Amino acid sequence: MHIMRIYFYHTRESKQSLEEWKQLRFPGHLLYGLPLLEKYGIDAILHRHRYIENRWKLMLYVTYEIFACRKKYDVLYGTSFRGLEIIIFLHALGLYKRPIVVWHHTALRRSRNKIREFLSCVFYKGIDHMFFFSQKHIDESIQLNKVPSEKLELVHWGPDLAFYDNIMSAASKENHMGFISTGKENRDVDTLIKAFIETKASLEIYISKTCGAINYKEKLDKYSPCDRIKIHYTNGVIPYILAQIVATKQFVVIPCLEYSYTVGLTTLVEALALGIPVICSKNPYYEMDIDKEQIGITIAYGDVQGWKNAINFLMENPVIAKKMGENARRLAEKSFNLEVFSKEVAISLLNSNK
Repeated sequence: MHIMRIYFYHTRESKQSLEEWKQLRFPGHLLYGLPLLEKYGIDAILHRHRYIENRWKLMLYVTYEIFACRKKYDVLYGTSFRGLEIIIFLHALGLYKRPIVVWHHTALRRSRNKIREFLSCVFYKGIDHMFFFSQKHIDESIQLNKVPSEKLELVHWGPDLAFYDNIMSAASKENHMGFISTGKENRDVDTLIKAFIETKASLEIYISKTCGAINYKEKLDKYSPCDRIKIHYTNGVIPYILAQIVATKQFVVIPCLEYSYTVGLTTLVEALALGIPVICSKNPYYEMDIDKEQIGITIAYGDVQGWKNAINFLMENPVIAKKMGENARRLAEKSFNLEVFSKEVAISLLNSNK
């Protein structure tokens, strides 16, 4: 088999994560297909990650690292374009020759500023292929007529089932109890807390003190302490440890603020793998239909009463809740998992080099 080689760019450290994945201590889907690409004849050079907060300094470092790479590779594959901007512009100008394939985490946008819009059009000429989590993102992008539709591809991003099977095999066989909320991006903690205060359910929240412009600690400190609601600030908590905690719970809750991207998707696919029913804000950018697949209950953004009703329903209907969990795992095994999306990514990478 001919070996294709990619330069793998991730916005997080990859080498150690890949080693931990081999030990079933890191979920492979967070490496965007990397662990399984070898089975399709794709080798990878791993980008030497360095955390740099300043955007320009990051771009300059990434550009230097890529041009300093002395190993031959066929395609540049990025999990995001953040940090790759200079390389992409150079590719658009014909000064960087290799194909560029990246994940795009939102729909394309149009700028009212004519100069920004012109630069945006040049920028996207420098990307040969883009992966999206959501067909809705693709449809919105196509309407702008900024890039050919054949450049845009839906990939069915899903969990590393082997990783979660290992978690479940080590978990206690006793009845799992309570609700849990994890994740940090754009979480609607106000609606969540208000709803749980009005029920008898127990809830554990694992969240960063801050994320972006949101100060979660400040928000959560406004509420009076409640024995049923426990808050843990997760700065530094690794996915393996958090997954072990989630595996002991009966329900996963995903309260999202209204943003035009797949807020909460990582938490959702983890619940699928663990076979845990969810209550989730009704995010139209998810590719899986939670209500139709009967894997949980969706609630309109900011609907405290809707959350309260859903919490009580799941507690009062354990048979239905158990069936939802089984449906969730079945959906992961069939359509959304590391094997499925790694194959989709691999086929596109191989085609991009033809």
